[in-house]
Parts: sequence; structure tokens; C-alpha cells
Amino acid sequence: MRVLIMGAGIAGPTLAYWLLHLGHEPTLVEQAPELRRGGYLVDFWGAGFDVAERMGIVPELRDRGYEFVEARSIGRDGRPIASFPPSAIVGSDGRYVTIARSDLASTIHAALDGRVETLFATTVEAIDDAGEVVHVTFENGTRREFDLVVGADGLHSRVRELTFGPQEQFERYLGIVVAVFDVAGYRPRDELTAVLHADVGFQMLRVSLRDDATMFCATVRHDGGAPPDDPAEHRALLRRRLAGARWEVPAILDAMASARTFYADRASQIRMPSWARGRVALVGDAAACPSFLAGQGSALAMVGAYVLAAELARAHGDHVEAFARYGERLGPLLRSKQDAARGLGLAFAPQNRSALAVRNTVMRLLGLPHVSRLVMGRSFRDAVELPAMPVV
Repeated sequence: MRVLIMGAGIAGPTLAYWLLHLGHEPTLVEQAPELRRGGYLVDFWGAGFDVAERMGIVPELRDRGYEFVEARSIGRDGRPIASFPPSAIVGSDGRYVTIARSDLASTIHAALDGRVETLFATTVEAIDDAGEVVHVTFENGTRREFDLVVGADGLHSRVRELTFGPQEQFERYLGIVVAVFDVAGYRPRDELTAVLHADVGFQMLRVSLRDDATMFCATVRHDGGAPPDDPAEHRALLRRRLAGARWEVPAILDAMASARTFYADRASQIRMPSWARGRVALVGDAAACPSFLAGQGSALAMVGAYVLAAELARAHGDHVEAFARYGERLGPLLRSKQDAARGLGLAFAPQNRSALAVRNTVMRLLGLPHVSRLVMGRSFRDAVELPAMPVV
């Protein structure tokens, strides 16, 4: 089958890899002029790690990623509030790596080894599902036919908009905006340590990267009105919201002016009754974004892409049956991840002093043996069994 996949982030190239493995003809389309750079770090484990292992890319992910040894929460005065190893939450079996989302995406795309047609700097303008085939019109006016179309184009999916309706029908904004940027030469540095500082209305994360780079991630509560889309306006929002903040926040805001990359968006979820309509389906954040707060969006995107490909193989190309099974298998898992993420806003941007005190107490408990798994384990457990992929 000829399958158009819109989006060359995480889910899109993963789906292309497995469709190619099954003998199909995927075409990747990416709105950006090249693979995206920058963005946040993702903690990668669980079923997503299993998919990466089946693709043979785990060694490359380990080379490009990090194995952090400590998460440290800092108070206003710079003194530690709590400290714990990440393995306390995700386990100590070694099946875990922290990696930049852009590095994960480029590693998956590299696994395609140039065998998949990839079109950059364009998007879909119209999708006409004619029943036996899908007619697609691109932004430049080019028209092509495909057997299936899959939207893997993220929270702001164009495929979802054209096929299912406007984003506001499905988006659930969680009242928090996120900004991620990296700078060179920032001091101090704490190697292989995630340093966090939270106060009422925000959290700031500092992580030292290779080549004397430092990544910052700010999550800020923003309840009034739509968050800004323009990066300059987003920077201004951060400065307003973080005015008067303590710890290193003033220095970090000064460093933001010289950021090499800057990513900003709102923390939202996508909730849909179905991920397929006719010959069009959605995968990854386009289908069921759990939000930045969930911490597993990239791994879940890989799981979704793998399961979709496996169900197409199992149904011998019957897309109606495959899409239905895909939704049935993953729906409960993704809804549970979304439900869990809604409660994590307390950690990323406490609403008041009481919420901040609860957050800091939980952080201290995470440093106690076995308590972290009890407190956070359900949120970080993948209740899904990956289906076998046919050998072709």
C-alpha cells in the first residue's frame, strides 16, 4: 500500500520504518525545511524502549543520550530540598535513557537509511477520501493519490483539522505553558543531574549537556487567555510571570536572550472518540497527546506507530479492521496516561503555597527507598503488550 505519513518527528518515521519492513510504500512529509532541532529532553523507557530495541537503535540512543544519576530539588535559597536517583522511579534494569527529543527523532529517521521518500517544507492543503483511494493536495498545488493517510503531525495536526475538524474540538488546555531553550557557557554546571526549582506558579529545570551547553525548561501557569504563539511574545510572558523569582531564575532569564534554540508551546491534551475516519488515521500526539506533563509522549508515539503497523499486517491490509484494533488496543493505555498527567500540574507549576508544600513533600518522599515506585509507579507503567511483528 501507498501510505502518506504527515510528520517526521517521532511517530511518523517509526511508522515509516515498520511499514517499509512490511513491504508497503510510505512517504514522509514534514512541514519544516529539515528535521527539527532543539526541544526538550525525554526520559525513554518502557514499551517505547522495547520498540527501539526491535528497531536496533538502542546503542545509538545510548551514545547520543544521557544516564542521569540524580534529580535535585532546590529551594529559594539555593539549598537542596530533596534528592533521588531517576532509577528510583523508572527502575534499575538499565532499560532507560534520557535523550533530546530531536536526537531521538533523527536517530529513528536515520534508521530508514534513505529508503523512504521524504518531502520537507510542505504540508497537506486538502484530503479527499474517495473510498478506494485518498486524493491529497499539497501546499504547492501538487496532487497525489495514496491508499492510506496517517497524521503524525503532533498537537497542532493539520491532518486532524482537515479530516476531523478544528483543534479546539479536541484540545484540553491544562493551564500551563512550557518553554525550552539551551545556551552555551552557563554556570554553574551539575553534571548528569537534573536541578529543579519550583515556586508558586512555575518550575525551572536546569540540565547540563555536552559541549558546555545547558538546557533550561520553564513550566509556567497561565490561566488567562490563549498562550502566545509568537516566540518573542512567549519570552515576554516568561519574564512577566517569573519577575521576582529567586534562585538562579534572574540569571536564566538573562541567558535566554542568547539561546541557541527556543521551543515554546502550551501543555495540552488531545482527546478524541476515534483516531480514524475512512482511510485516514492519526498516531502519536495528533491522536492522543498526553501533554508535556506526562513525560512519555515520545515513547508512546513509537508504541502507537508500531501497533498501527502491526495491526495493518494482522488485518492483511484491511484498514477498517486494523484501525479498529489499533484503537481498542491503545485507547485504555493512552487515556490512563492522560488522566495521570492532569494531576501532575501540581509538580510542574504549583497553584499556591499549599500546593507547593505538597509538591516539596512528595519530592522528599521520592528519595526514600521503594516510596517513589509507590507514589509514581502507576503513572510510569506501560500496561500494554506489544504485538508480534510479522517477518517479511
